Amino acid sequence: MLAAVRHRGPDGEGIWSEGGAWLGQRRLAVLDLSAAGAQPMISACGRHVITANGEIYNHAALRRQVDRVRPVAWRGHCDIEVLLEAIALFGVEEALTRAEGMFAFAVWDRDSRIGRLARDRFGEKPLYYVASAERLLFASELTALERVPGFAGALCPAALSLFFRYGYVPGPLSIYRGVNKLPPGGLLEWRAGAAPTVNPWWTLADVVEAGRADPLGDDAEAIEALDRLLRDVVRRQTIADVPVGAFLSGGVDSSLVAAIMQSVSDRPVRTFTLGFEASEFSEAAHARAVATHLGTDHTEHIVTAADAQAIAPGLGALYDEPFADSSQIPTCLISALARRDVTVCLTGDGGDEMFAGYVRYPGVPRLWRAIGGLPFRGAAGALAGAIPLTLMDGALGFLAPLARGYAARGRLGPNLRKAAAWLSAPTMDDLYERTMTAWADPDALLVDPPRAMPRWRPPAPVAGDPLDAMLWRDSVDYLPGDILCKVDRAAMAVSLETRVPLLDAAVAAFAWRAPAAMKIRGGETKWLLRRVLDRYVPRELIDRPKMGFSVPLHDWLTGGLRDWAESLLAPAAIGRQGVLRPRPVADLWRRYLAGDSSGGQKVWSVLMFQSWMAARGR
Repeated sequence: MLAAVRHRGPDGEGIWSEGGAWLGQRRLAVLDLSAAGAQPMISACGRHVITANGEIYNHAALRRQVDRVRPVAWRGHCDIEVLLEAIALFGVEEALTRAEGMFAFAVWDRDSRIGRLARDRFGEKPLYYVASAERLLFASELTALERVPGFAGALCPAALSLFFRYGYVPGPLSIYRGVNKLPPGGLLEWRAGAAPTVNPWWTLADVVEAGRADPLGDDAEAIEALDRLLRDVVRRQTIADVPVGAFLSGGVDSSLVAAIMQSVSDRPVRTFTLGFEASEFSEAAHARAVATHLGTDHTEHIVTAADAQAIAPGLGALYDEPFADSSQIPTCLISALARRDVTVCLTGDGGDEMFAGYVRYPGVPRLWRAIGGLPFRGAAGALAGAIPLTLMDGALGFLAPLARGYAARGRLGPNLRKAAAWLSAPTMDDLYERTMTAWADPDALLVDPPRAMPRWRPPAPVAGDPLDAMLWRDSVDYLPGDILCKVDRAAMAVSLETRVPLLDAAVAAFAWRAPAAMKIRGGETKWLLRRVLDRYVPRELIDRPKMGFSVPLHDWLTGGLRDWAESLLAPAAIGRQGVLRPRPVADLWRRYLAGDSSGGQKVWSVLMFQSWMAARGR
């Protein structure tokens, strides 16, 4: 199991066992590089043993809290030692509420013989488990659980359906039947002979309710307070005994993180960016301009078709369960680029979900107002698929602004075809769902579709405010399932730790206090974050349409990656596996090769599933 996740921790290996309990760890040394930071680690009192992944950013303050109650003969300055002693002193739940960081850990109580698993608030670090009354198995990646003797590896039909719908497997499901993800903010307790319990030690719902009860008022005071908070958060998240850098796309979030990081540093910060040969996909020039203004030590790499051709075939092995966000390609490349010079990188992830950055946030309500009362919307949506691409601009031109914002860049016709499918949405919630969907009817693709779908998304504590509802949904689902998963697997594949300042607990609490007008104002998304960024970077370097991390997927798949793609999509190969129906895949691929790139997300999801299956000899 440890060998399967060596990439997550190349600096050492530790195993502890006693009376049938086993804990193991692969170490990526970031704080206290000495043997004093090695794991599994036993508490000073000898009762508790921990194996953990991640960082506790307030470990210095937490250490002082422990010492005030019961002084400890500390072995070193490792943050996990502090977490362990806090657990020994305060108990697991109280230690969790006091800890600020990103982490997943297992702690074994040698006296009571109780095992506990815990995961950080937003799910930055992964944690899979298999639990019964007889045993508890856990790991950071499914690849480790696959090494357990007797592991069945039966695919979960519900997880398959959700994967093809969204491009990722939402928690608490995993691609394997009987294997679960511990939810963000979750705490599992297990003892032999009893069913495990899983309860939240933290919920975003509490943060949302507290924020709505105490909204921010004055603009100037909010800008000043957020600036001060972010400086404190970034300062704490740059503490390490190894080199630290930052991803820099040139957009609002990454530019703000890099700018504050540089402002609190006494030396040039290492920043890293990717560009593309196709200029319509590249933000490299914008990132370079921001880096020059800030005075960072900047590294840039231009992604070529050859880069994509080299990395794409290995994605099925790199991602431990099927994952189909095509921005995984540049994320893997920038992680490898950064790892040459640093061991830790700060990212700008989370800013969109906390401060309303996606184009869909203003776009979906605006589109619903425009189409909600139109007659024959259902028929129009159905007919859109039959309109020739050459006529799409004229037939559905009113959807053009949203089509450009939601779909990949390129010819507008295919993007309009995709947007037109939204016309028949019966409600605004359903409309929002459609903007997030690849396969609208994934069960038609599956040989064995699920008989019933479990309730997997937490119920929303918000009602009446469309923006809050969208932010909630993305924060509890899309953020951990797609964004954080993508970055964690890509970065840890090259032993790079990523940290996400905009998902600090205090930043999240602040963001949910901000009313809608501080997030979207006059059509401008992330209004509050942008006003803080104005203090560090001239507005003209930032003001441009949001690009995200899109890639020239159609060019790659119909060019240098075509042979690889066709080998995975071959009807004979799909039929032999017995999971997908060959006909829908063949029809999709034929249309895609003919120029209809509106099915790009569908194609990529099938390719990533097939690649994942092939990497496991299926």
